[in-house]
Amino acid sequence: MILVALVAAMPVSWAQVVTTQPIPFRDTDAVTLVYDATKGNAALANFSGDVYIWTGVITNKSTSSSDWKYVKSPSFGQADPAAKLTRDPGNVNRYTITLTPSARAWYGVPAGEQMLRLGMIFKNAAGTVVGRGTSDADIFVDLAQNEFDLRFTQPGGSGPFTFALNTPTPVAATSAVAADLTLFLNGNPIASAANATSINTNVTLTTAGSNTLRLTATKGTTTVTVDLALLTRDAVVLAPLPTNAQRDGITYLNNGTSVILSLTAPNKEFAHVIGEFNNWQATSASYMKRTPNANGQADNSVEGRWWIQVDGLTPGREYAYQYYVDGQLKIADPYCQKILDPNSDRSIPADTYPNLKAYPSGQSGIVSVLQSNAPDYTFQVTNFQRPQKEKLVIYELLVRDFVARHDYQTLIDTLAYVQRLGANVIELMPVTEFENNDSWGYNVSFYFAPDKFYGPKAELKRFIDECHKRGIAVVLDMVLNQSFGQSPMVQLYFEDGNPAANSPWFNRTATHPFNVGYDFNHESAFTRYFSKRVMEFWLKEYNIDGYRFDLSKGFTQKVSTSVDQWSQYDQSRIDIWKDYRNLLVSVDPGAYNILEHFADNSEEKVLSSMGFMLWGNMNFNYSQGTKGITSGSDLTGGYYGARGWAEPNLVTYMESHDEERLMYLTLTEGRSAGPYSTQDPTTALARQELAATFLLPVPGPKMLWQFGELGYEVSINQNGRTGSKPIRWNYYQEPARRHLYDVYRSLIALKTQEPAFTNPASFTQDVNSGVKTMHLTDPRLNVTVVGNFGLRSATVVPNFQAAGTWYSYLTGETRTVTDPAAPITLEPGQYTVYTSRRIGVPAGTILRNQSQQASAAKLQLRVQPNPASTVAQLRYDLPQAATVEVTITNLLGATVQTLPATRAAAGSQSVTLPLQNLANGVYIVRLRTGEVQQTTRLIVNK
Repeated sequence: MILVALVAAMPVSWAQVVTTQPIPFRDTDAVTLVYDATKGNAALANFSGDVYIWTGVITNKSTSSSDWKYVKSPSFGQADPAAKLTRDPGNVNRYTITLTPSARAWYGVPAGEQMLRLGMIFKNAAGTVVGRGTSDADIFVDLAQNEFDLRFTQPGGSGPFTFALNTPTPVAATSAVAADLTLFLNGNPIASAANATSINTNVTLTTAGSNTLRLTATKGTTTVTVDLALLTRDAVVLAPLPTNAQRDGITYLNNGTSVILSLTAPNKEFAHVIGEFNNWQATSASYMKRTPNANGQADNSVEGRWWIQVDGLTPGREYAYQYYVDGQLKIADPYCQKILDPNSDRSIPADTYPNLKAYPSGQSGIVSVLQSNAPDYTFQVTNFQRPQKEKLVIYELLVRDFVARHDYQTLIDTLAYVQRLGANVIELMPVTEFENNDSWGYNVSFYFAPDKFYGPKAELKRFIDECHKRGIAVVLDMVLNQSFGQSPMVQLYFEDGNPAANSPWFNRTATHPFNVGYDFNHESAFTRYFSKRVMEFWLKEYNIDGYRFDLSKGFTQKVSTSVDQWSQYDQSRIDIWKDYRNLLVSVDPGAYNILEHFADNSEEKVLSSMGFMLWGNMNFNYSQGTKGITSGSDLTGGYYGARGWAEPNLVTYMESHDEERLMYLTLTEGRSAGPYSTQDPTTALARQELAATFLLPVPGPKMLWQFGELGYEVSINQNGRTGSKPIRWNYYQEPARRHLYDVYRSLIALKTQEPAFTNPASFTQDVNSGVKTMHLTDPRLNVTVVGNFGLRSATVVPNFQAAGTWYSYLTGETRTVTDPAAPITLEPGQYTVYTSRRIGVPAGTILRNQSQQASAAKLQLRVQPNPASTVAQLRYDLPQAATVEVTITNLLGATVQTLPATRAAAGSQSVTLPLQNLANGVYIVRLRTGEVQQTTRLIVNK
C-alpha cells in the first residue's frame, strides 16, 4: 500500500506556467520541465538574457510547502550552469530543462525519502528579475506517486479532512491510466468504476472520530492503493457575539489573559482556530461558534461571524495562529496587525526588524500573530496642526528606493532634508503587508499589518510622530481596488484561478481593463464594511493625516472594456465614494483624502466639490516643455480653476512613482537649436528649474516625486518598471543639482509662507506656447512669472500688474517698470519670478542672477570630434570675459584631468583637450566660469 500525503495548494494555475514531458512522471523518470515566461507573473516575458531555475523538492520530510529540500544552486544571486534553461529558438518565451538521468538523481534525493512535488521559480543570473506563478506565488509540479498517478481530487489538499457526521459529502479521485477503480470506506466497498480514469460518489460518515477512505486501481496483475484520512465533526453551535467583541479580528479581554477572535466567512460549514495556544490542534476546544440571524439560523450576511474565546494566555507573549476553515484551508487573520511569512521573512535583515518572532516549526502558509499587553509607542505630538490644503507640497516616496536600509529609522534621519526643502506632507507608497519584499507595495494582502520589510509598527508610529514634530503631515497610499493571492479573503473563496462566484468581497473577473490582482466589489456590503474598517484604523491607530487612494476609478461595478469607457461619468462610482467620504469625515474631519482617479472632468468636479482632492497628472505637458517641444506643452490644466472646479482640490504634479522621470526624458528626447541642446546635462537641469517655476506658484496643492528636486535621471524602466532603483543622495553635493534643489526650496517657501497663494484675488496664465507667463494678483502681493521654454531667444510681454519697482524673487535683483507691457528678452530656458515687494529666499540658498542664467544658456559646450581618440577641441561662447576652468571626470565622478584655469575674452573660444592618457569610455567635460557651469559628454574611442 502506498499512502500519499497531499500538500496544500495556493490559489494559482501552476500547470499554465510549467508543463512536463512526460505527463505524469515519477521520481525514477527523466523529465523535461517546460516554462512559459508569458504566464504567471510574466516577469521574464521577452527577457533577452539567460534564465535559470531555482528549485527544490517537497518531500515527506518537509514541514510545509515552503520547506524545500535539496535546493539546487549555491546562491540565489549567482548563475548556476547546471540550472540554466534552454530557450526555444522558435519561441523566445519558451524554455526547457531536462532532469536526467532521473528526477531523484538530478536533485540528489536519497532512496527511501518520498518525493511529493517539485517547487520552483525562474530568474535571471543575478536574481533581480524573478518569474513566479500567478500573484507571485511559487510554482509547483506534482510527481506521480505510483504508476497510475492515483490521487484524490475532491477533497484535494492536505489531510486529514473533516466531514459532517451523517451527511453525504462528495468525493472524487483520478487515475492517469484507465483501470478498475474501487472506493472503500473503513474497508467496505462503496463505489466502483470499470476501465475508468475517474471515480466520484457521495460519502456518508456514520462513525464518529477517525475514518479511512481508500482508492484502489487494478490493471492486469498490478494493483495500486492510496488512502485518505477523514474525521467527523460536531454540530456548529449558534451563539451571538459577546457585546464587548462586535467587530472582526482580535478583542483582548481580562487584562490580556483572554482574546475573542472573530472571522467573517459566510456559507462556510465550520471553522477552528489553531495556534501556539492549543498546539495547532483542530479539536472540539478550538471549534468556532457561529452567530445566528433573527430567526435563530446561521447568519450568512455581513453581520455573520465565526468566533471563539481563547483563555489562558500569557500577557505580553506573542502567539502565532491561523483559522482552519472547513477542515481544508488554513489562513491568517485578515485583521491581524502582524503576520509571519515563511518565505519573505527570511530576507528581512535583523537590523531592519530586530528580534522578529521565528516562524512556527511544522506549520505552513502565512500565520497571524496576536499579543496582549503589547508594548506600544506613545505619541508625543497629540495636537498636530495640519497644513492648509491650499499650501500642501506633498513629497511622494518609496522607502525601498529612498534609503538603502529601507527602514523607518533611516527614513527619520532624512527628515531634515525634507524639512529644509519645505515639503509639508510625506506620502508613503504602500506600507501595509504586500507580497514578497522587493515591491512597490501595490500587491497588498494584509491591510492592518505594516510590512515588516520596513521595520516594526512602533517604528512607523515614531516616524509619523517625528514628521509631526517638524510640521510635516503623513499620508498613506492605500490600495483598496485590488488584493493579491496571499490575502486570506481571496483564498477563502477561490476556484479555477479566480475568486469564486460566491466571494463576499471580490469580483470573479475585474470590471475594468486596468486591474491588477483580484478586483474588490465595492457594491458589496462585505467590502464596504472591510474598507471602512481599514480607513478608520490607520487614522486612529497611527495618527496619520490622510490617504491617497490608489486606482479609485476602479471602485465601480459598471463593466467597461476600454479606458475611455471606464473614464466616463459614473454616478454609481460617485455614490460609493460619497459613502466612504461620509465615513472618513466622521472619523477625522480634517484628514486629507486624495484620489488617483483620472476620470472625466465632470465626475472629478463632483468629487472635488464633495471634498476629495484628486491627482492631476501633468507629466507629459511639463516634459514636452523641458524637452523644448511646444506641441503638448500647454500647462493650463494644472490649475484647478481652469477645470471649472470651485475648490483648490487638484494635486498637480510633474512626476509621480508612475511616470517617466522628467530629467531622463529631457536628456534622452530633448531638442536642440544650433549650439543650444536640452540634452546637455547642465542645460537639462536648468530646464527642470524652469518647469518647477511654472508648477509650484500655481494655486492649489502640489506633489513632487522623490529626488525630482535633484534632477533624478534614472529611467522608471531600469531593472523593470517596479524594480529597485539606485539611490542618489550624492546628487545633493553636486553644484548644479544643489542649485535645482535650492530653486525648489525657494519656490516652496514662497508658496507656503505668503498668504496670497492661499486664496489669491485672481490668477491668470498664458502657458500654451513656448514663452509662458503667469500672474497672481492680490492686495497682499502681486506675482508675475515669465519663462522661455523654447530653444532660441525670445521676447515676452510680461504685462506686470502695475508700473513701479519689481523684485526678482530668486535673485534679489530689482527692475524698474515704467511700461508694464514693454517686452523683455529671455534666453532659451531663462525664467524669472517677479514680486511686487521684496521677499527674501530661505537662508543658505545660493541662486543665480539673471545674467548668470543667460550666461549658462550661452556657454553652449561642443566637443569636436566626438567620439575622439587622442585629442579633441572644446568649443564654447562666452557672453563676457571670464576665468575659465575645465575638468574631465569619469562616470563615477572621479576627476581624471584638469586644465589650468585661464582668462578668456568674450565671444567664441576653443580649448584643446589632450586625451592620450584616457582609456576608452564615456567622460563628462565640465566648464566653469564663476558660479556658472555646464557639462557635456565625451566619448573616447582609440
